[in-house]
Amino acid sequence: MKLIRDFLVLASGIVSALYLLNISFGVAEFIPDNIPIFGNLDEAAATALLINCLAYFGVDIGHFLRRKGEAAKEEPKTHDIDVTK
Repeated sequence: MKLIRDFLVLASGIVSALYLLNISFGVAEFIPDNIPIFGNLDEAAATALLINCLAYFGVDIGHFLRRKGEAAKEEPKTHDIDVTK
């Protein structure tokens, strides 16, 4: 079952990457880009799908966008204690 899921995620990632590369030269678009505001929603959805597919396979895109001195924020180590009288 995991192999099927991996294949589907990989296939959807490849399709979204090809859509973003615009190999059809704008002929095959879901929403034409000349419509204000809504024209770029299909590219935004394809980008979100590609980022999620990469995250599924362990590629952290956010790592490339961080500044050099900035580390990832870790959760503070706290303990929850119930106090009763």
